[in-house]
Amino acid sequence: MHTKKYPQSKLEEIHNKEHAVWNRRSFLQALGLASAGSMVIGKVNAAAATLTPLSAALAASESENILILVRLKGGNDGLNTVIPYYDYDKYANLRPSLKINTTNSFALSNDFRMPNYMNSLESFWGEGKMKVVHGVGYENQSLSHFSSADIWSSAGNKGEVLQTGVFGRYYEELYPDYLLNPPENPPAIQIGGQSNLMFVGEQSSYAFSAANIDQLTQIAENGTAYDMQNLPGCDYGDQLGFLRSVNNTTFNYANVIGNAYNKVSNEVNYENNKISKQFALVARLIKGDLKTKIYMVTLDGFDTHAAQATSHQKLMSNLTEAISNFYKDLAVQNLDTNVLTMTISEFGRRAKENASDGTDHGAASTMLLFGKGLNGSGFVGNHPDLSDLDSHGNLKPSNDFREVYASILENLFCIDSAIVDETLRNEYNRLNLGITCSSKEPNDLLTNGFKHYPIYADNTVYVEFILLRAMQVDIQLINMLGQNIGTIHKERHVSGTYRINLNPYGKRYSLGQYIYRIIADGKAYSKSIILTK
Repeated sequence: MHTKKYPQSKLEEIHNKEHAVWNRRSFLQALGLASAGSMVIGKVNAAAATLTPLSAALAASESENILILVRLKGGNDGLNTVIPYYDYDKYANLRPSLKINTTNSFALSNDFRMPNYMNSLESFWGEGKMKVVHGVGYENQSLSHFSSADIWSSAGNKGEVLQTGVFGRYYEELYPDYLLNPPENPPAIQIGGQSNLMFVGEQSSYAFSAANIDQLTQIAENGTAYDMQNLPGCDYGDQLGFLRSVNNTTFNYANVIGNAYNKVSNEVNYENNKISKQFALVARLIKGDLKTKIYMVTLDGFDTHAAQATSHQKLMSNLTEAISNFYKDLAVQNLDTNVLTMTISEFGRRAKENASDGTDHGAASTMLLFGKGLNGSGFVGNHPDLSDLDSHGNLKPSNDFREVYASILENLFCIDSAIVDETLRNEYNRLNLGITCSSKEPNDLLTNGFKHYPIYADNTVYVEFILLRAMQVDIQLINMLGQNIGTIHKERHVSGTYRINLNPYGKRYSLGQYIYRIIADGKAYSKSIILTK
């Protein structure tokens, strides 16, 4: 069959049509670092994902480990990242134009090689600081950037529409009172790009938004973004003041981040490209002692439908050099030991090259991990069989991405196995990534047995809570002025399910937005609600 070879301009037009039909949540929005906006630090966009339950749990974790997520946006080609030298003839037949010649690669083992333009990683491999996870993906790959990004961020399945991210669900459990009692440091930060969903829980996203350097300077100097002095002396002024105070509380993260950034400097010369600038910024924040557990950096351009050889080489060369300089920078102050870096991408590329010297959307791909905590270099899982492709001609996954998530949460951050399973909504195998947790503290989430949900019915709003054991339960209502307007319920209950009306006929509070706060057995929980007719 003759395949028409389109010029690059036509390919871009065709591909952009797919993007146009989506009511797009950005990949970052789909991955869950969901914040309301971004700020600029050192000429690099930064967004803080705050107060969604997995990021808050990590903030409270006793673990000193830090995770760097490197998002390879567009779908990275795993076959040209780690070359299956054991099956080189089959690989070369699938890619007569795009194959990496043996003379242009270096050996990881007798079976696998890497392109020479990624030789910044050769020392990582030799020093035992790199793992390759083969065939990472999920069954029934969607082949859509946005749908697949949703799946990766929510740990859901094809066809599921989940509004919460994998880390968001965990943070929600660990910081149940985050609406009224946020942590001092941003639990997660996304550098570059727009903000994202991996850290979104059932509640709204909470983050700062400083669009330019002048606004950031104001925040750093004054500790606020909005004037709290010159307010109208009326109810409107009271409400405006409360809303401004909420925004200023969020903006305080900008001050914390700015202080960490300005405390230190980079001690390695980074290259002048986007991914290097992002890693340089993360290095300064870590060295400045910011207590953030997860960072996400983004490298765009991996949707290589045409002219892949040149673009992929540039992308991977820039990426690997940035990672190398990042760890050298941290090592100057002996801060490289507890930092793990992991690549993620919404899918891989098709095994067979197309007629435009590129590759189309695929399924499984290669995941790379870096850091001393891996305790030796090596391979994880089996490489997909090039002779056993799926119906689209794509590599079949041999490792589920959720197995990697589970392994990271449990072994890097020492999170209890049962909580990991609840966060991922299923039990997934743990992979041997070489990471070991030294100790796990008991988590009271497993013992206090408290769950709560707002329920809208009968022209009012109820809060339903479930107790697994007897305890005292107090329920308060907080208005938009930040005032506690009353205790709705105060009683000791035995185990069971209870439903309490938050707007009973005897009180009938004004319609609008509120926060209910439950104090159960001495621990506070809160969620936002809207009182209606």
